[in-house]
Amino acid sequence: MADAKPPRKGKSSSKPDLATIGGLLLALGGIAGGMIMEGGKLEDVKQVTSALIVLGGTIGAVMITTPLSTLLAAAKKLRMVFFETTHSPSQTIEEIITYASKARRNSIVSLETDLDNIGDPFLRKALTLAVDGTDLNALRGMMELDIALDEKAAEAEAKVYESAGGYAPTIGIIGAVLGLIQVMKHLENIDEVGRGIAVAFVATVYGVGAANLFFLPAGNKLKARSHQVLHIQELMLEGVCSIVEGLNPKLIRVKLENFAPAAGRESATQSQKGSTQAAAAARS
Repeated sequence: MADAKPPRKGKSSSKPDLATIGGLLLALGGIAGGMIMEGGKLEDVKQVTSALIVLGGTIGAVMITTPLSTLLAAAKKLRMVFFETTHSPSQTIEEIITYASKARRNSIVSLETDLDNIGDPFLRKALTLAVDGTDLNALRGMMELDIALDEKAAEAEAKVYESAGGYAPTIGIIGAVLGLIQVMKHLENIDEVGRGIAVAFVATVYGVGAANLFFLPAGNKLKARSHQVLHIQELMLEGVCSIVEGLNPKLIRVKLENFAPAAGRESATQSQKGSTQAAAAARS
């Protein structure tokens, strides 16, 4: 019987990140609700000039701090804050076990026909090196270098948002001071002084709010996303190295399941049992 062709592993599916969206709505709703309960109005904090000062000043400061290439890369990663890309360790394990089983039956060279069907570039590169007969230590070294470089790039991109979170409150203070300067020019109209001071401090609210409700959380979210990707890459590397070593697919599965959460391990075990039972039924 011909070997079953592994399914093409395409781009991971993405879906809205309910944690990010829900967190933003809860934070903004709580702040706005508390202000209204205290007798305030949303119009009290609707100041286009304050927003312009805070956002413009913060983005400008970040542009001075960050190389343009890193800045553009971080801007592209903004989507990852609001959309979650699914990385399933269990599915990755099953794919690697498929390759391991084929390599054990027909030699690792037989995987060459499957390389074009591998959607993940990291796994495709690792298996290509393995099929080409690359020494195990050299293969591991090259792929670990890729992981390290990806990790550094992800840290630099997250740092962009963390830097914005550091600058925004200070820019907000600058906006408040500028507002107070304008107020001080018109002390002769004492009735407007109190209102002018209140308006001046809106920039501080924008700066502190932008930093703590978006920029800093976004940086941490990107770090979490990066850790998920690196975790999957480490799983793939261990799987490919195990194939090169010629380990039994069952031992490879046991080894790789350490990378999967407990729930994922149970799901994978059930799936494996189901496949075994189906195969036994087919033979009978």
